[in-house]
Amino acid sequence: MMYGTMTKRLLRVMLLMAVGFGLTEARLAWIQIGLSAAPSREASLAERSTAQRTDRMVLDSGRGNFVDRYGRPITGETVQALVAFPQNGMPRGTEEAVGRLAAILHAPRYELKVWLDEVREPAAWQGKSPLPAAALSREQAAQIAKLRLSGVRVLPYTIRYPAGLRPLHLIGYISQNPKLLHARYASRLADGRLRPTTPVGGEGLEAALDRFLQGAGATEAVMTTDAARRPLEGLGLRVRAPSNAHYPVRVTTTLDLDLQREAEAALDEAGVQAGAIVVLDTHNADILAMASLPRLAPYRIGAAGTDERNHALAAYPPGSVFKTVTLAAAWESGVLGAREKFRCSGHYGRYGLQCWREEGHGILTWKQAYAESCNVVFAALAERLDPAELQRTAERLGFGRQVGWSDRRFLDGKPLRLLPEEEAGAIFADPERGRDGGVRTGTGIGQRDVRVTPLQAANLAVTLLHDGKVLAPRAVREIRYADGSLLAKLPSREAPSPYGRIRPETARMLREAMTAVVTEGTARQALQKAEWPLAGKSGTAEAAPGRNDHWFVGYGPNHGTPRYAAAVLLEDQPAGLRNRAALVFGDLMNRIRAVEQSRLRGSADGR
Repeated sequence: MMYGTMTKRLLRVMLLMAVGFGLTEARLAWIQIGLSAAPSREASLAERSTAQRTDRMVLDSGRGNFVDRYGRPITGETVQALVAFPQNGMPRGTEEAVGRLAAILHAPRYELKVWLDEVREPAAWQGKSPLPAAALSREQAAQIAKLRLSGVRVLPYTIRYPAGLRPLHLIGYISQNPKLLHARYASRLADGRLRPTTPVGGEGLEAALDRFLQGAGATEAVMTTDAARRPLEGLGLRVRAPSNAHYPVRVTTTLDLDLQREAEAALDEAGVQAGAIVVLDTHNADILAMASLPRLAPYRIGAAGTDERNHALAAYPPGSVFKTVTLAAAWESGVLGAREKFRCSGHYGRYGLQCWREEGHGILTWKQAYAESCNVVFAALAERLDPAELQRTAERLGFGRQVGWSDRRFLDGKPLRLLPEEEAGAIFADPERGRDGGVRTGTGIGQRDVRVTPLQAANLAVTLLHDGKVLAPRAVREIRYADGSLLAKLPSREAPSPYGRIRPETARMLREAMTAVVTEGTARQALQKAEWPLAGKSGTAEAAPGRNDHWFVGYGPNHGTPRYAAAVLLEDQPAGLRNRAALVFGDLMNRIRAVEQSRLRGSADGR
């Protein structure tokens, strides 16, 4: 009897406990799924709790990378970086440990402590580095790991534009631009393949090839912590990466990083503040080097002393370089006799036009007039020409239009232009105005409305070496998937004019004239110490009152088959200063020759 009573009591207690547990669980479920919340609450308790405890940092955007023609990396250097996750006021460790971290980083202790305290989103320690993250040595990484500071880790971090290579205008830059991203990839944003924070190409090849470079997703570091900012058991820090063997892609450019550095060094050695150099392979017009000043700062676009604009693709008055077009037009149209002589007294006699040599050049042949860059002779030739003939000849030689490599229907069925910033330039602002003698003579000597890019100027030399055939300067050779399989080849191609091309005989006579410029003309003194025989044309153009732009366009070595064509532009030079571009051109060609010799020695040693 007594035993039965105790059993009933025990059953009641157990029943009450079960009911209590059930009510508790129901209440927790009610809270967790947000049923107790008013409809206006932004998120459930579970969602807010997860958001408070999970932080993400992109270690690698997954974007495709660029290499030079020999496979040497241009973008995408992975370094070991110090990454701090938010602590929301929770201590990271002892003062002694923070002090030791500062010593390891060679950083001011107070500065580091403030940075650690103020981190609100995961961030990499930059210190005094101009890059997004300071690269750590193996020894530094090992020492930091031993400190066991809360929310502080050393992780592999990909720097898009590494410190060992000057950022290249040809490559361009990327940035977070949600508006541009939406304009290009609205569907990818909608289905979650891209995020509003995904970087997008701003200019250069980064912009031209952006749709192929986007990749399959980012590699992220995810830190999950409890309310006290302690890593959760089994969750803590995880690194998530996409598992698509095709991405990121690799873009093989036509650039030669050795020649690129030499082009930059030639400008630096001359103290140039603004200007450009373009070096092309004469065989196929591939872009071997393209240097532009002021420098590009991809992480500080718009900063003082920098310029994201590629001056090698911008159009400027070419000065006497354009006399090449005038001479070609005179030959093509038959207004110049092979044995004709000209007289230069220093003044043309109308339009206020004068020769750069005040006392004049005296009696000249056409070749001497070109070699000495006589304004009077070329004004006379221009005035003989129909303006339409001058315009057509310029276009036949690749001026007044975009000549960079393009495809109307590329791999994905859409058009592709590798150099989207390339300006077309101009011959006459208004073709009808070209009928005015003063306008036409000014155009004939490369002033007035004439505008040419350094790329077009360098390509002019290639065109003459190919007997008038205009090739399309190419910056990319191929694109491959991450596993090495081919995505696309970009073959060399021509950039023909609807007006056809100049005659091979005209191209040959222009090459002879360019040789005379160096052997007996305006560039003889500047290039007398050149280690290769060279050919080319100098030009000085009025850019502003009291300021000139200096040009030199040429090729070398001028024997056998020339291998390199180049254009040099030095902007904003004082008026009255002798043209310095020829000196820079000579220095550039000597540097290229030294690179060739070094490679030959390396090949011999390798055998």
